[in-house]
Parts: sequence; structure tokens; C-alpha cells
Amino acid sequence: MGHVWVDAKLINPITGRGIEIKALVDTGATFTVIPKHIYEELGLRTVGKRRVRTASGYVDMDESFALVEVGNKRGVSPVLVSNELNEVLIGVITLEALGLIVDSTTWELREAEILML
Repeated sequence: MGHVWVDAKLINPITGRGIEIKALVDTGATFTVIPKHIYEELGLRTVGKRRVRTASGYVDMDESFALVEVGNKRGVSPVLVSNELNEVLIGVITLEALGLIVDSTTWELREAEILML
């Protein structure tokens, strides 16, 4: 697993409302997770629910979507809404959508090879 802090931007793809944040990239997390207050500030909408296993057990979380921007990469990604986290956690679905990976030798983000085999 890799962890790295990055400057990022979350944007409501419908309204264009955005917020700049520091986010923790976690290659052990499947989905990107945002705090409830950011979900509300951006005016995002719930599109479903996901059952998620956390360190303290299972929890049901609302699912939405946001435009995520890291460096010069941007893309729409599913996001889960947390009532407990205070920071944004970027998971591997978003990393792959942006074409990024965590380099385990430098602990920095770098471009990934996009495959279609």
C-alpha cells in the first residue's frame, strides 16, 4: 500500500462549483471518500449507496460523483460520502481514471501506462 499527500481540486461536474483541498492518496482504498461537509459545500447529489468494509467494521455510505483534478490530470470519478472522515482520501478507482500511480520508490504520483490489451 502507498500513501502520499497531494494538492487536488474537487468540482461538482453539473454546477462547476469547486474546492481546493489536500488529499491523501491511499492505494489500499478502492473508492475516493469525501467528508459530508465537502459533499454539501459542492452541492453534490447521491446516486446510490455502497456497503464498505473499514478498519472498524462495515458501514453503508452514500455514493455520488465528482470531477477530481490532481496536477494536470482531471476526470469524473465515483466518490463515497463519510460522516466520520475529515479529509479527502483518493482511492485506486480515481487514480486509474486519472492515469496516475504511486511510485513506491519515491512516494510520489507519476503517470501510469494506460493499457487496452
